[in-house]
Amino acid sequence: MGLLTVKPLSRIKEESEGGAHSLKRTLGPGSLVALGIGAIIGAGLFSITGIAAANYAGPAIALSFVLAAIGCAFAGLCYSEFSTMIPIAGSAYTYAYATMGEFLAWVIGWDLVLEYAVGAATVSISWSSYVVTVLHNLGINLPPYLIASPWQPVQLPNGQLVHGLINLPAVFIICAVSTLLMIGIKESASVNAVVVVIKVAVVLVVIGVGVWFIKGANYTPFIPENTGKFGEFGWSGILRAAGVIFFAYIGFDAVSTAAQEAKNPQKDMPIGIIGSLIICTILYVAFAIVLTGLANYKEFKDAAAPVAVAIAYTPYKWLHPLVNLAVILGLTSVILVMLLGQSRVFFSMSRDGLLPKIFSEIHPKYRTPWRSNILFMIFVSLFSAFAPISVVGEMTSIGTLFAFVIVCAGIMIMRRTQPDVPRPFRTPWVPLVPILGILVNFAMMFGLGWTNWARLLGWLTIGLCIYFGYSRFHSRLRTGS
Repeated sequence: MGLLTVKPLSRIKEESEGGAHSLKRTLGPGSLVALGIGAIIGAGLFSITGIAAANYAGPAIALSFVLAAIGCAFAGLCYSEFSTMIPIAGSAYTYAYATMGEFLAWVIGWDLVLEYAVGAATVSISWSSYVVTVLHNLGINLPPYLIASPWQPVQLPNGQLVHGLINLPAVFIICAVSTLLMIGIKESASVNAVVVVIKVAVVLVVIGVGVWFIKGANYTPFIPENTGKFGEFGWSGILRAAGVIFFAYIGFDAVSTAAQEAKNPQKDMPIGIIGSLIICTILYVAFAIVLTGLANYKEFKDAAAPVAVAIAYTPYKWLHPLVNLAVILGLTSVILVMLLGQSRVFFSMSRDGLLPKIFSEIHPKYRTPWRSNILFMIFVSLFSAFAPISVVGEMTSIGTLFAFVIVCAGIMIMRRTQPDVPRPFRTPWVPLVPILGILVNFAMMFGLGWTNWARLLGWLTIGLCIYFGYSRFHSRLRTGS
């Protein structure tokens, strides 16, 4: 069998049903929408919005959110079709295996590590900085060497910049969430649902209160003039900002990784994917408009907490602790969904023989891939403890955009190669929607700059070494096992 041999849909579905390797179907449409919102609303909304406005787009950051949402919408429609055709754990990896063959499936599976595992590490570092601030406000000051990476200084609440030894709070949250995921998907979804309700309520409060204190002068100019360098304001700045804040949308596709745990995936998966995307886009655009209306976008340039800068222009001081609570809870749910998605992708890859068997071993009581959760707890904790957030954040964005391009291309291939397969949900206007999805997402990849392309190629090179050194010799499809 060649590198481009596809895995038949009939075999994919057969292997997923029944037996010791099956996952528990407990998630309804509400839980799936909550999973999507839980992953989407987090660091991007509360942190990256202000930074991207200050450095790239100005008040037009709202347009960047719309552009990023359009790219997500095209990809989301394609994800919805795949998730109802192939309601299996594994997301884009499984879809690529069924359409483009084993080699590209491996590439996309390895790429998803950037989205989920490295993304979880990125968010945990943000979580740590907010928790340190809250503890400081309560009179509790953690030792500086325990709250920062050795390679990136952290600004303490008193303004001091310090280099640490290890980011211990980030490691703590990764371990706590991993433990919850090992206990069960139903319990994890219940905790996530409560967190989602709280943080969405806080976002609505900030929007509802802040809109009364907007100053129209802060919107002038709405699109600041380009500085002469690509990506620094002007229309190219809107594109660059869309690629950067795209991190804020990462997570809606993680809903597709839970397809094998949905009660009625053919009906519920499109609701979970598209529903969470629509809700979050409306909240994001409204939040961005209020944020840049309360304070001039230039004030966010060196702000560790842009939202705090904005709400300082309102007379309501009680908003500060409320926002901090929403941020911490929001980041917690993002970590939960990302670690959930990563373990399910590797679960599928292990079941196909491309990774060691340990990644697909199911706990006899909890019915979760617990060994995989433990390994990722260790792997992600290392990133959380020592990696600088600026590097891992943009690696996450480019990895996700690449996955979206592959999924959009897969829909066109599947429509041509397997036109008669039942499709409970059909992506409209094929091939227009997939082509637009490829173009928009690729444009945002381009906007991230050559350094992130270099990191992506380096990461994929490591993955190819693993594939040709281990995976192709153990593939169940190749060996016929």
